[in-house]
Amino acid sequence: MEILHPSHNHPLAFIEERSHESDEKAYCYACGEVVSGPAYSCAACGFHLDKNCAEAPSQMNHPFHRNHILDRLSSWPYGKLWFNCDFCNKRCDNFGYSCSACDLRLHIKCALFSYNIVEKNIGELQHTENHSAKLKYAQCFVCWTPLLNSVYFSLDRGFFLHKKCVELPFEINHLCHRQHSLFLQFNSDGLPCKICQETQRRGFVYCCSMCKVALHIECVSPLPIIEDTSHEHSFTKCLRRLSFICDACGTLGNYAPYICSTCSLTIHKDCAALPRIIKSVWHHHPISHYYFAVENECGILECGICHEEVNKEYGSYYCSECKFIVHVKCVQEDTGFYYEIESIDDYEKLNENPTVVDPTFRVINEIELGENVINTEIKHFSHEHNLVLYDEVKDEKCCDCCSVLIETSFYRCSECDFYLHKSCAELPKKKQFWLFPQLSLNLLSNCFFKCSSCSSLHTGFAYKWEDLSCCLQCVEFPFSSKTSQGHKEHHLLFYLKYNGQCNACGDSICDEAAYRCKACNFNVHPECTRLPQKVQHKSDEHHLTLTYHEDNDYAEYHYCDICEERRNPNIWFYYCALCDESAHPECVLRDYPFIKLGRRISVETDHPHSLILVQKVYLYPECSKCGQLCLDLALECADTRCSFIIHWRCSHLKDFIEDDNIVELIAIKGY
Repeated sequence: MEILHPSHNHPLAFIEERSHESDEKAYCYACGEVVSGPAYSCAACGFHLDKNCAEAPSQMNHPFHRNHILDRLSSWPYGKLWFNCDFCNKRCDNFGYSCSACDLRLHIKCALFSYNIVEKNIGELQHTENHSAKLKYAQCFVCWTPLLNSVYFSLDRGFFLHKKCVELPFEINHLCHRQHSLFLQFNSDGLPCKICQETQRRGFVYCCSMCKVALHIECVSPLPIIEDTSHEHSFTKCLRRLSFICDACGTLGNYAPYICSTCSLTIHKDCAALPRIIKSVWHHHPISHYYFAVENECGILECGICHEEVNKEYGSYYCSECKFIVHVKCVQEDTGFYYEIESIDDYEKLNENPTVVDPTFRVINEIELGENVINTEIKHFSHEHNLVLYDEVKDEKCCDCCSVLIETSFYRCSECDFYLHKSCAELPKKKQFWLFPQLSLNLLSNCFFKCSSCSSLHTGFAYKWEDLSCCLQCVEFPFSSKTSQGHKEHHLLFYLKYNGQCNACGDSICDEAAYRCKACNFNVHPECTRLPQKVQHKSDEHHLTLTYHEDNDYAEYHYCDICEERRNPNIWFYYCALCDESAHPECVLRDYPFIKLGRRISVETDHPHSLILVQKVYLYPECSKCGQLCLDLALECADTRCSFIIHWRCSHLKDFIEDDNIVELIAIKGY
């Protein structure tokens, strides 16, 4: 028997069974699988079609897609056929069925197989207990939940189905939609489930196409009683659709709620599984879930994350010790920002401070200079010589820890050009990273590195764990309130996402982190809060001070004295009162605000002599590699007899540090 098929130019002969004389496998052109049973073949071309594929209709009224006809396709009008199947979610490069109205696409074998499920022509299905590694992560093609959760069928042709999903009724009536019957359908329109409100494109739903109503299979008959919760009583499902405010999270619900009749609580189904105690990065203590907040003091409680009011009559997470409270939805928005703990006592035992703290320095000598004045001499782990404490700042020097200009008490080495803020000298040798509390970062000194968090270059001290290198600013907890000289009236609160304009730099804040005063509509980028108060620049012999308000109203004075471009008087700038010179922050700091110049690179380079970090060298020599003038950060030969200098961007050390490596630095006396 021969047939003519639209996919091939020659007649195809029917073959009941392939000959075993040939070892070469034959593949079906329609489904791409090995031909093992009856098939149609062209002996001249080696073209084969499995019998089922060859006899598949050109159009199909599929029971799981009742409103439109599926057309068989062997190629697209514009080229080779390929798509992801809406049944098995695998790529199809062969024949398929498509609905032009709904954009539903199926492998030919998936269209035929899913049709047979409804027709109950599933005699080939056999229950299997094969728990192979391949099936461990497999999902049912009907409900798209893990295959091993229930009794299942696994076919040789690669179909995985729960037994309960095969036995689902094709048509049901449900209380959530009493007007019409619901039919088991592909969710080709991407309708959200009327019960759980979530959208699941893959798999099947019970659907009323006329009303565009869908129900997930697992939501049709959910557990009527939930007992495994953090609440002391069980929750029972209310079988009527009604609007309510969830007592667990305080947000609106408009579908079947779960009710604790003992406590008169009405909650979402998912909220029955809320963890009772969590540790969040937003607070230094564990916080507990309460269905209402007991607060004896009058006044509004603000969420510590979004800073909006928390209704004390509904559920929230609360720290009674600190009066810290957050909305349930706010604290759960990012699952990486919190974890569940069994009890507060267990957490405190696990996180007790060690009895022995490894200090960063030891006191060598203390000399009383007068009433309440003590001159302290210490040995710090970061330096080979002793350091002496000074309270009076006479020279303009930068700290070798944070690279910021020294304005307060500091330690100094009398033999080297080495300085430390008193606060920097007292930094702990180990510090927990706020984002990963389980990580203990080690303090390293005399480093040249790129911060893994803010991506800026730094010289000085770094907190490090494996490939993670953090500057002193980024390792600190960012979510607490800040004070700013630019806004002295109120504290600035941290917002994880905000849209507005930065009062410091004038740039937009687009759905990103910010510090702000809501009452005054004062907003700043986190990086703007870290601008140094005083800096040095070669354009001025004095230090420049960060200034927040323009006192001079004359327009002709609103210029930057470095780039000579106009300057917005409403945003922050650096100013020298003695010289009456003003400058943009970016012109003063450039791209390297936390680099202390004059440090020698200890790592070996292609140059035979050691190199020193410099910037804006006098007479602006040419880079030894690219030939351009060295107007910015560069590496200069420490040997004065050698004229070698190279841009930082031209050196191989740039790539070395970009790969999360740290370069050790050595101070140069008298630089």
